[in-house]
Amino acid sequence: MNSPEQTSPRQRLQQLLSIPERQRTDAEWDEINELEIELAPGNREMPQDRDNRRPTPSAAIFGKPGGAGGGGGQGKRPFKKPNKRQPRRNPR
Repeated sequence: MNSPEQTSPRQRLQQLLSIPERQRTDAEWDEINELEIELAPGNREMPQDRDNRRPTPSAAIFGKPGGAGGGGGQGKRPFKKPNKRQPRRNPR
């Protein structure tokens, strides 16, 4: 049958997850945990010859790092300075 070296980590994880939880051995649980950690988005190896970060759609359209407004992310309003309060008049 296939050895772990011949199957991709993603396929091996699917094989292990297809086993009912009550029937999994401790070694299979350990292997599931290792594969999930290995395949997590933060742990994937990135190619070093190119930058994989994609710009946000608004940054791509307007050519600015912060997007169209330049003041932050989507849905944020720019800071508005509060109006100065008028002093109270003393009634006589």
